[in-house]
Amino acid sequence: MQFLTTAEGRIAYEVWGSGPLVVMGPGMGDLRTTWRFTVPALLGAGFRVATFDLRGHGESDTTFTSYDDLAAASDMIALVEHLGAPAVLVGNSMSAGAAVWAASERPELVSALALVGPFVRQPRLNPVLALAMRILTAPPWARRVWGAYLPTLYAGVQPPDLPAYLASVQAAMALPGHARAFSRTSRTSHRPIEPRVSTITVPTLVVMGDSDPDFAKPADEAQWIRDTLHGELLMVPQAGHYPHAQRPDIVNPVLVDFVTRATRNA
Repeated sequence: MQFLTTAEGRIAYEVWGSGPLVVMGPGMGDLRTTWRFTVPALLGAGFRVATFDLRGHGESDTTFTSYDDLAAASDMIALVEHLGAPAVLVGNSMSAGAAVWAASERPELVSALALVGPFVRQPRLNPVLALAMRILTAPPWARRVWGAYLPTLYAGVQPPDLPAYLASVQAAMALPGHARAFSRTSRTSHRPIEPRVSTITVPTLVVMGDSDPDFAKPADEAQWIRDTLHGELLMVPQAGHYPHAQRPDIVNPVLVDFVTRATRNA
């Protein structure tokens, strides 16, 4: 584990292997180890792979002034610049939106995008439900609420190590300042990302679990993203918001093939 030092704090990251660079970001409330089943497949295919923790998550600092999609995008850009561009950006959930922003802002740094369970536009929420979620993710009870909600996002097949992994997420959020950082991250809006989607020109793969509870109609959302990006789409059966961890048997071969083709043609 290493740290990337920025003006406001440090971002924890790990990097392995040699070859074309792949940078992988987790979703809100998650850890860089969400990619624990993906990294070995990419390393075996000859790639250099970096994973990082979002601001105020895992081993990254809690000293930042912003924790939204654009902040995550700026950290992605900084990490790619530090490790050596270009890179394939792989993002789950809000990190998918961050990857889109990074590719739009700095296209010379990005050779391809893989968007997993992607939030690239703001979902429509009932105002009462939105207010309730804002209250429930306030720092005093954010850790308990997230601990109860996170398992529901693994609808379908569950990873064999899920109980231990969920415990590690809870342990990370118990660190000083992390519940507050999570609460601030949960306030992020994905609205700035949507106008950028149509500007992307690099090869793109969209990966969506067919049972993802974060979307009212996962297949429709995935289809819209794929069509707007003119990319490729993998719908993963029996998977929720984390298809890369739930169904690596399906996701890994497709992701490795996509990254291989994208970097060969870059």
